[in-house]
Amino acid sequence: MYRTDYPLKLDQIHEFDNLELVAKLVVEGFITGLHKSPFHGFSVEFAEHRIYNAGESTRHIDWKLYGRTEKLFVKKFEEETNLRSYIVIDTSSSMLFPYHDNKKISKLVFSVVSAAALIHLLRRQRDAVGLTLFSNQIDLQTPSRLSPVHARYLFSELQKLINPDFNALKRTTSAAKSLHLIAENTHKRSLIILFSDMISSENPDEIFTALQHLRHNKHEVILFNVTDKQLEQKFLFGNRPFRFIDMETTAELKLNPNNVREEYTQAMKKFITELKLRCGQYNIDLVEADINESFTEVLQPYLLKRSKLY
Repeated sequence: MYRTDYPLKLDQIHEFDNLELVAKLVVEGFITGLHKSPFHGFSVEFAEHRIYNAGESTRHIDWKLYGRTEKLFVKKFEEETNLRSYIVIDTSSSMLFPYHDNKKISKLVFSVVSAAALIHLLRRQRDAVGLTLFSNQIDLQTPSRLSPVHARYLFSELQKLINPDFNALKRTTSAAKSLHLIAENTHKRSLIILFSDMISSENPDEIFTALQHLRHNKHEVILFNVTDKQLEQKFLFGNRPFRFIDMETTAELKLNPNNVREEYTQAMKKFITELKLRCGQYNIDLVEADINESFTEVLQPYLLKRSKLY
């Protein structure tokens, strides 16, 4: 069983070569940890049947279960789902950071495994789930469903993003346009779970307006701001010249990190503070997801959010 209190390494993912299995191991490790934590009161076992109510149709009674228990239960179907949710992942090139590191997972891989674990957990809770992938446009948008066939399709689409041959360089970000489209296309009140590093050449006000659009349409939103805190926020590179490459434009800049670290970290703090402020104004749950940490920091905030909704 994989322990969620440890970061997952890239070779572990490739060793399994099965994202659905990785997701199951992550969730099982997380649930085991819940029993030893302050969150042990959360329900983590979910029935796929409900008690038969007298007078309703007997069409969906599980007669095999009746034969074993002598009690009448009705099979639960997709329309009886508790929660409708959509997982949205930013697949632009900046999400590939750190690039060419054979041991460390990228922001995109962290987001994909987190999303897969959430899909597994959502389905255990009888919650319908859909998937949206975007960069400079929406590349994939599925409906929210509960069926096993749909889940396998979602896992297969996510698997493509972590295959070694996936090349997303020069994929720019149009987060604002994509989020507006998601808001327009999602008609029923839903939980929107967004994974993004929030790095974009767009005007930040445009992105915040798009996030506000989701809330205006009555959707609940969790924003996982995916980052490598050591390198992207603290700028902990060595005291020597480095060549920095913009993965979305391939523009290059050569400099010694020590010469710009203070100015850079101050700018990042200002950005994070503004992000927290805006999310607070719009009642959006903001979670800083550090790829150097475990998946617990993703699964616990989700579980807390769901407990408030249902």
